Amino acid sequence: MSEQAAPMSEQAAAPDAAASATGSGSGDAVPVTGNAHPVTGLDDVVHQRVRLGILTIAQEARRVEFGYLREQLGLTAGNLSKHLSVLEAAGLIEVEKGYAGRRGRTWITLTAAGSAALAEEIERLKQLISRVEGIGA
Repeated sequence: MSEQAAPMSEQAAAPDAAASATGSGSGDAVPVTGNAHPVTGLDDVVHQRVRLGILTIAQEARRVEFGYLREQLGLTAGNLSKHLSVLEAAGLIEVEKGYAGRRGRTWITLTAAGSAALAEEIERLKQLISRVEGIGA
């Protein structure tokens, strides 16, 4: 059975063999070269479920309000704040505090680096899906 597994792995890796890419620059992605599996290029800062949600929502809007993110992702304010701090420290988002009338507001915008990191993450996920679908076909 292990004899069959090796050729299947080689076949699945073959379409990606020429691909060479690096992560978003946030330091958690490993450069993917040669026959490396696409999962090695996933960025832990971006890939975490809540942070991926934040980046995706921020990509869809020019600027997103903290309360909207909290509601959409079903998070507490403290939990969302921690995830935003991680993304801000990585340079993937900008956080702007201000007022709308007398109420304090926090707005989040995606940086160019954040947009690139999200695009790279989505590309890696597409590669993974393609590999899995290629095995089942």
